[in-house]
Amino acid sequence: ITYDRPEQGAGSDGQSIGNCPFSQRLFMVLWLKGVTFNVTTVDMKRKPDVLKDLAPGAQPPFLLYGREVKTDTNKIEEFLEEHLSPPKYPRLAARNPESNTAGMDVFSKFSAYIKNSNPGLNDNLEKGLLKALKKMDDYLSTPLPDEIDENSADDVTTSARPFLDGQELTLADCNLLPKLHIVKVVCLKYRGFSIPHSLSALWRYLDAAYAREEFSSTCPSDNEIYEAYASVVKALK
Repeated sequence: ITYDRPEQGAGSDGQSIGNCPFSQRLFMVLWLKGVTFNVTTVDMKRKPDVLKDLAPGAQPPFLLYGREVKTDTNKIEEFLEEHLSPPKYPRLAARNPESNTAGMDVFSKFSAYIKNSNPGLNDNLEKGLLKALKKMDDYLSTPLPDEIDENSADDVTTSARPFLDGQELTLADCNLLPKLHIVKVVCLKYRGFSIPHSLSALWRYLDAAYAREEFSSTCPSDNEIYEAYASVVKALK
């Protein structure tokens, strides 16, 4: 990534944006920071020599700053938060540490669910995924400290915030939302499983996210996600 030219793996046609939640996470960070950038996709089947020289063995995304190359997504995010800082750029770190870990076990439960080929285990693995989603729904429906007015006579028992940490997208959302989108798309396609609408806080979160360009415009197409997971999902037999 340079600030004007992030690079990520291309889609199945070698040109469109492929399924990469790590790249999408960084695109969202740059967009929320208000940085102008262009996206350059890289066909990983025909990786250019310059890429091999810059980051041997590394998969996009990576960041090139001067002669320094960063290939770890967490380190890249930390770098962007540190160097694209106030007063010119907004801080995106979550104020509540719990926001950074909310939903952290959803993707692992999802992976176990879709990689299972034993029909006898399917129901329990689905319940495990549901439990993780419910835990996330509970976090989104529980008021954060700044939503509670100690001087008010009215008790706030349910949060109406749109995002993990409040009214605005933060780094926590940039990390979680691309993965959550994959969970929603893949489970429906390959397992016929939809996130229950009874998880109203979770759906409020998803609806708010899809309404934001920073997220919806950086999502890969559903077909790219299907293509990426076609060989990952195991048939139940």
